[in-house]
This record gives sequence, C-alpha cells and structure tokens, in this order.
Amino acid sequence: MWVALAAVRDLRGLRREATAEELAEFETDVMAGFVLARAAAGMADTSIGNDLVDLEQIREWFGAPLWQMQPRHADEYLGKVLRNSAPATRHGKAGTLSLFFDYLELRHKAEIYNLTGIVVECPVDEMNRPASGPAASIRIPPSEAEINTLFAGWRNDLVQCRKFAPMARSYAAAQLMMRIGLRINECCYLDLDDIRWELGRFGKLHVRHGKGSRGRGPKQRVVPLINGADRTLRWYVEDVWGHFGDGWDQPGTPLFPSERHHPDGSHIRVSREPLRAALSQAVERHLPQWKGRLTPHVLRHYCASEVYRSGMDLVAIQELLGHQWVATTMRYVHVHREHIEDAWLKGQQRAASRLEGLLP
Repeated sequence: MWVALAAVRDLRGLRREATAEELAEFETDVMAGFVLARAAAGMADTSIGNDLVDLEQIREWFGAPLWQMQPRHADEYLGKVLRNSAPATRHGKAGTLSLFFDYLELRHKAEIYNLTGIVVECPVDEMNRPASGPAASIRIPPSEAEINTLFAGWRNDLVQCRKFAPMARSYAAAQLMMRIGLRINECCYLDLDDIRWELGRFGKLHVRHGKGSRGRGPKQRVVPLINGADRTLRWYVEDVWGHFGDGWDQPGTPLFPSERHHPDGSHIRVSREPLRAALSQAVERHLPQWKGRLTPHVLRHYCASEVYRSGMDLVAIQELLGHQWVATTMRYVHVHREHIEDAWLKGQQRAASRLEGLLP
C-alpha cells in the first residue's frame, strides 16, 4: 500500500522581514518592558538604573540590538574591551547581560524569531562567564584604644568649635555608626519620630531605609539602643537638636538636619558628604595614622567586632547590622574569631596527653 507524501513547507520562509523602524520601535519596547519587570520584582531604582547603564554601554559597543549577540561577541567584550577593568566590573556587566537574556528568552523569544529569524541564546556561557564574583575586601578596624582617642579628641573639639551644632550632629551620627553599626545612609534618613524610647530596655531606632539585599530596595529593621547609643541620642536630642531651629514636632522632621531649610521653613536632611567630611577631619586631627582609611563603613566593622568580643552571638549581630546572610556578618568579625587558634591549642593539648607517660 502506497501512501502519498504531502509537501512540507518551511514556515520560516513565510516570515515577513521587519523594517528598520519596526525593529527600532520593538527594541525600545523590549527595554521598557525589562525596566517594568525589574520594578515589579521590587528592585530599587538605583539598581535598575545601573543595569540600564550597563546594557546601554554594551549596546553602543556592539552597534546592533543585543539579541544578535553571540558567544564570540561576549568573548571579545569581556576579554578585550574589559580586559583591564576591575573584576567587579567584568562580573557585574556579565551578570547584567545574562539577566537581560533571561528576560528575552522568557518574554520575547518567539517574537524576536518572528521578526528577525534569530533564535535568542545568551552569549555568556560556561566558557566565558567570569569565574566568581569579586572577593570581599578585609577591613581591619582600629583598636578600642584608638577609637577612644578619636572620639575623646572630637568631643573636646565641641567645646571650642566655631559651629557647635553641625559638629555635634556629625559626632552623634558617627557615634551611632560605631556603637550600633548604622550605615551612613541609614543615619541620613532617620526621623526624630524613629526614636522609640518606650521599646525594650534601652529604647529602639526604627531604621526605615536599610540596605536591601541584591538591590531590592530599602529593608526596614528595629535597632536597640545598646552599647551607650541611648545616652548619645538623649544628649543629642536634648542639648543639640534645638540649635537647628524649631519644628521638632513636625511629622517627618529629620533626626540629623542640615543647616539649610526648605522654602516653607521645614528642615532639609543632612547628606552623606558633610558626615564623611567631619569624620575625615576628626581622624586627621586625632588619629592621623588612620587618615584616608577610617571611613563610616569601617566604624560599622568596628561595632561588629566589639559586640562580638563582648559576647554577642553571630545571629544577634546579623540582626543588629541588618544583614541578609550570616556569612556576611562573619566577614565583619573575622578579626576576633578565634576558632583557628582554639583548634590549634586543643590539638597541642591532645598531642601532649598522648605523650604523657612516654617521656621520662
């Protein structure tokens, strides 16, 4: 029995070629959809903006829509164009490119094929993908004696400084970084209403603008005013804040205001630059051996190391600092973790016990 074979047509031959204008419009829509999708995932605006900058730079170098990229193009970009860039830069751009191609494959693979005949495939593969992310730098904070010298000298400066309120404000903010590990940006976004004296044994701070993991926007936490932070804040609120003017009872009044005001008379928040500059100047005056090295983030490392030395466990320190992973917290207290030394001592003790009775 013979069966006639039907003619088979390749549907790809029926595809209508898109015009240059249609492709340009489609590329714009794809990028806008990528931004909207990342915003829907809860990513912070700064993270989305950084991704767009990376994609625009790659697009400008490639000179064509990114869905046309192949592994050999990624080889050239990562291996030649970014050859002398920092490992973090290469890793970040490769990650952004991979993320964008994940989006293309999930949302637009069929549409791109219908318009161009191109099958979307990520150009970053197992062969050219950067082996690992940039290694976290080790920050060894100053000793307790050095920190005491710095803040004692800074405190004495308050007695004779020309502008008491700004210096006292910066001093109080640095104290919070050193005592409870606040980030500088978290200090800038605190309101007077974020101090909750009625909570806990020492009072607590409602940190509403903590750093979210992987760019997912602000992560809130409540920080107890331990380690003398309660005394610092009471002094600052009762004896310093009034020097900036009235309006302490207005909603949204910043805890650390600028000397300037909005046109309606309300307080402007201090920015990070004056706080950084004040700390840098204090270090130059009172701890010159740390000039250029003692930053607000190093004060945060100092806080983690000191509370660990005082007996606080890693999980509690993780909650205090607002870390997503305890592994991150462990990098902050590495200086005082003594498990290697303890293991060595135990090994020496075991060796000594085995030799008991064997030696004269």
